[in-house]
Amino acid sequence: MAKQKLTGSHLIAHTLKAEGVKNIFTIAGDHTLPVMDAMADNGFNFVDTRHEQAASFMADGYGRITGNLGVVMTTTPGMVNAIPGLANGLHSESPMLSLAGSAEISELGKGANQEIDQISLASAVTKGAWMITDARRIPDMIAMAIRTAYSGRRGPVHLTVPLDVQEQEVLEGDFRSSTDTHNKHVGSVLAGSEEIKQAIDILNNAVRPLIIAGASAGYSSDGSALKHLVETTKIPVMTSDQSRGLIPDDHPYCLGYFDSALNWATKLVGDADAVLILGRKFDNSIGYGDIFKEDCKIVQVDPDQRQIGRNRGVHVGLTGAVNAIIAQMADESTRHVWAEKKDWIADMTALKQSQSEWYANLARPETPMHATYVHSVLNRFLDPEDILVWDGGDFGHFGRMLHKANQPLSWFYFAQFGTLGNGLPTALAAKIAHPNRRVILISGDGGFGFTAMEFDTAVRHNLPIICILGNDACWGIDYHIQVGIYGRPVATNLLTTRYDKVVEGLGGYGQFVQTHDEFEPALKRAFSSGRPALINTVIQNGISPRAEAAIVKWRNRRAKNR
Repeated sequence: MAKQKLTGSHLIAHTLKAEGVKNIFTIAGDHTLPVMDAMADNGFNFVDTRHEQAASFMADGYGRITGNLGVVMTTTPGMVNAIPGLANGLHSESPMLSLAGSAEISELGKGANQEIDQISLASAVTKGAWMITDARRIPDMIAMAIRTAYSGRRGPVHLTVPLDVQEQEVLEGDFRSSTDTHNKHVGSVLAGSEEIKQAIDILNNAVRPLIIAGASAGYSSDGSALKHLVETTKIPVMTSDQSRGLIPDDHPYCLGYFDSALNWATKLVGDADAVLILGRKFDNSIGYGDIFKEDCKIVQVDPDQRQIGRNRGVHVGLTGAVNAIIAQMADESTRHVWAEKKDWIADMTALKQSQSEWYANLARPETPMHATYVHSVLNRFLDPEDILVWDGGDFGHFGRMLHKANQPLSWFYFAQFGTLGNGLPTALAAKIAHPNRRVILISGDGGFGFTAMEFDTAVRHNLPIICILGNDACWGIDYHIQVGIYGRPVATNLLTTRYDKVVEGLGGYGQFVQTHDEFEPALKRAFSSGRPALINTVIQNGISPRAEAAIVKWRNRRAKNR
């Protein structure tokens, strides 16, 4: 029997299909037309956006939300537009594949059509970037890229496939055929038993222990291992990033969101005498580890050995798959007797109660509305299965102080990189991943402007998400920092723009809310509309605790530099 001929484009399609990829986030362009045509014959779902930045944000969000590979496919200038999503994906630890076409290999270096060094561009914001120069290498290089995306701390990878490689014909047998190997599943890396015992001994001897879970702890959608560990050790836990909801905020040992400005319980973190850090870097958001007192014993679990002890020394460092090591620690913890930390938990719970009273006092029914009122009303409408996505600054910060995460992978704030504009694309990705669950986007007016046109994508692909937009007519955090530090705002004022009219013009459902008594009825109508909806809500220009903390940090830094 004669061997079948395949093009490079068909090899790309077959390989990605074998890896379980279904959705491609993209905008059509000259350099990807062959592979798009081949994919169309293989049942892929194309989610075409209005800007490649949004396509890459969607791939980033889809990778985090599902744990499956998020694929963004672009032509050459589109690849440049996709850089923000790749940078965000690197910080959010999202398994992503950026697949870009280019001019033919023979023309590169001559000033080819739309030529640019894609590999150098991508290398700065991915875990690895390569060009495929022979179609026979396509299955192998895609597999290698996917393994790289999932190894250690997850992140984006990039492959450039020139047009002539996409159209190159090869015979079956001339390449290693792709099989359903699922390269993301490379096995769990466990910690040594002695190190596990040392870690558990530290926690067992502590009087005020604490567990802090970060992004890498949230790779698993099953929080049973963490719940087992917490319930056995009776140690309080705080969560952040993708680990939000891994153990419910309503759990008696969960003290909610780990954010020093938005959760008053974190004021006592410095009193801890032992801390278990699960998949969270000692970066600036955690004071490079200096928020813990000098004699605090630290156990750090991380998938990347390079992060162990970075910026802050640790007593025990455990490298491997975080969820697997949590399970090891949970098993070892059953061999010990654990005392209740009643006083320690009560002290932090009391601070949370004081915060709730402070919040309720702000959330008065007045016009213009304070952001806390908007969130308090919204909170009454939320179900445990709802997915919350955040974008923007001050308006969202007030919401993150209130709204709970009680389900794994259902609470998404942008990564430490702080890339505005990713909220709407992430919400759309969440709706694709979970079409039967409600997806609520909470956005400021500044952040919304980056990707507002993606409501057109929502309408065309029938993705009925709901956006609650807090409109204070400014770039909130920077506005307040400028006023607090320099006494005046510069280039941070916006207009009370009718974003609802924009959404209506794109085919969605828009409402404009100016008074407190209008908001709840508007919320009911948006939820029942069955269409992509936006509630453009005029709010007070109120400073959030996060912005207040930023002002203190700026003042301290300026004083130090004088």
